[in-house]
Amino acid sequence: MPSLRDLYPIPDIDPVWTVPQDFDAAFDWNYDDGRRQMMHLYQKGKDMQWDAISRIDWEEELDPDNPMGLNDQLSGIYYTPIWAKMSAKEQGWARRNFQAWTISQFMQGEQAALICAAKIVQQVPDLDAKFYASTQVMDEARHVEAYKKLLEKFGVAYPMTKPLQTLVDQALRDSRWDMTYLAMQVVIEGLALAAFSNIRDVATNRLAQQVNAYVMQDESRHVAFGRLTLRDYYPQLTQKERDEREEFLVEACYHMRDRFEARETYEILGLPVEECVKAQNDSGYMKMFRTMLFQRIVPIVRDIGLWSDKIQAAYAEMGVLNFAETDYEQLVKTDNVRAEEMDEINKEKRRAYVADVAALGARGTMAAE
Repeated sequence: MPSLRDLYPIPDIDPVWTVPQDFDAAFDWNYDDGRRQMMHLYQKGKDMQWDAISRIDWEEELDPDNPMGLNDQLSGIYYTPIWAKMSAKEQGWARRNFQAWTISQFMQGEQAALICAAKIVQQVPDLDAKFYASTQVMDEARHVEAYKKLLEKFGVAYPMTKPLQTLVDQALRDSRWDMTYLAMQVVIEGLALAAFSNIRDVATNRLAQQVNAYVMQDESRHVAFGRLTLRDYYPQLTQKERDEREEFLVEACYHMRDRFEARETYEILGLPVEECVKAQNDSGYMKMFRTMLFQRIVPIVRDIGLWSDKIQAAYAEMGVLNFAETDYEQLVKTDNVRAEEMDEINKEKRRAYVADVAALGARGTMAAE
């Protein structure tokens, strides 16, 4: 089996990315019972562990010309002469690359979350937060595993985009433990949840639906972890410290909003990059998608107390301020329901398989007699 790096159509990608870091590892000698809500999250983190191999139906096949079964109208270049001039074979290869790029960024982000969660275990001062973060490390490893297996079925993969790499670099280099939370648990994970839900809800391939639904079930807990910790911590900050966090938050949100350009795919496909990017950014779907990305971030930002005029003005300019009234708990409930629905489908499929095998066995026995 080739490594996933061998599936990158972009040559000369370094096999390892190293980020120098300088922060203190904090030991908590109190060993107290911890915060009730945090320990509840920790228990949920233990209870909800799952196996990516056994829970997901990896026998489900992908259409090589449309792996996730997405509507072509969701492509930013569908309504352009560029798409119209492409042959059916070229369109199939383009779909596979576009979708592989998306899932690749999910996988790359999950590895970033894996490393950030491990950093949080070391760096956060409270033992109850260390306990929960340790369960997140396992979650993120499982997510990388699941997306890796999905990409192997695509037969093509892409490296991490520069905008995401920049934000991850900032999260890992910053010596303040809460900045890792803010970058990863709020911004990156919050945006990821919105992107995952988009695939879960619009894909028609069941394997793609499953992977994203199951990952979302975990990610909802991760965002709740960041929300709980930062909501307790940020009231203790000075105004200067709060201003620094808000400045970072505004920059990070703009940065991440503008990272879904997929320039690499247009280059690999030999298409006019700037023309394709412009058409994509001007498309109604992309404008709606970039707005919906903030559905989960905005209510969390308000809840943790970073809700100054500067933050609100930035979200108003992005057209996402209305998400402050989102019922976040209802979104989490929906995530859990969708994952459980996938489980029921899988159970029915397994039961049907066992019944078929049993019937074949019975017929074989009767034939032998």
